[in-house]
Amino acid sequence: MPLYEYQCKSCSNAFELRQKFSDPPASVCPSCGGEVEKLISQSGFALKGQGWYGDGYGSTKASAPTPCASGGSCAGCPSAS
Repeated sequence: MPLYEYQCKSCSNAFELRQKFSDPPASVCPSCGGEVEKLISQSGFALKGQGWYGDGYGSTKASAPTPCASGGSCAGCPSAS
């Protein structure tokens, strides 16, 4: 559920409410009972854990292919199979 920030127009009390998308916006300050307005704030989105990037694609460098012992193309080389 999203977290919304509100501020009272009377006492300037700022508070947060965790609400469903379908819930109506808050209209009453819990401190003084005055009218409140919804604030626009930065999202609280955070990725936790290592995830796919940290597990498989992070800091490991791809190793260069080893050259064929004969110095040519490895297509017909017995060690290529």
